[in-house]
Amino acid sequence: MELRAVNNRYLDCTVKMPKTYIFAEDAMKARVQSGVARGKVDVFVTITRAGGDNVVVTVNEALAKSYMEALEKLHELGGGSVRKKYGAADVARFPDVLTVEKREENLDEMKGRLLTVLDLAVADFNSMRVKEGERLVSDILSRADTIERLLGEVEQRSPQSVADHRARLEAKMREVLQNNQIDEARLLTEAAIFADKVAVDEETVRLRSHLGQLRELLSAGGAVGRKLDFLIQEFNREANTIGSKCNDLEVSRRVVDMKAEIEKIREQVQNLE
Repeated sequence: MELRAVNNRYLDCTVKMPKTYIFAEDAMKARVQSGVARGKVDVFVTITRAGGDNVVVTVNEALAKSYMEALEKLHELGGGSVRKKYGAADVARFPDVLTVEKREENLDEMKGRLLTVLDLAVADFNSMRVKEGERLVSDILSRADTIERLLGEVEQRSPQSVADHRARLEAKMREVLQNNQIDEARLLTEAAIFADKVAVDEETVRLRSHLGQLRELLSAGGAVGRKLDFLIQEFNREANTIGSKCNDLEVSRRVVDMKAEIEKIREQVQNLE
């Protein structure tokens, strides 16, 4: 048995084996399904037999006896001119004395043997996947920490972005009004409107919540790949909203870095069951 697998959103199992044993295909697919929840899994089955263990040689006793009687008759008819004595090996060379047939197999027994070997293969397969999964989880958590750090920098920078906008707005108003009296109420209103437009508090809170959920799912173990697929979509949604709201270069750079980490997590999640 040889198992090969690549990532896939759902389980897609294919069994490739000699046609003689195709009767066991459905049972083997069901056995794989009981041990694997996601991925495109190909099962390759190669069956070799020791020489002669699957054939039966039978003797046509009546025919052999007839040949022997005929040979004896020829010997009598030939008198002294026929001296050769025929042995069993000689009689066996005559047509249809020996017949070779394939031994009839017990299909249930053969299916049981195939499933036993398949269970061992799936166990080894899952053991390797656990080791690979541990490495993937470590990588994903590391990237989640990076996203959280960048998120903190965005939160820290956001108030300064509003202050910078107020300063730019005040400078423009002074330029337009040629240093005349500035309507402070108007300035405060414009700054408040801008602050409301660029506020990312809700998005950062939700993104932090998603990071917590990501860690919980990974620590819980089991088949979490599909849940993580949907969760990463939420990551992208919040990051995109933060990026669309900000008009600050420093914030924009951090959002780009966050989205790069989110994309790497999305790629790794495809390899998790």
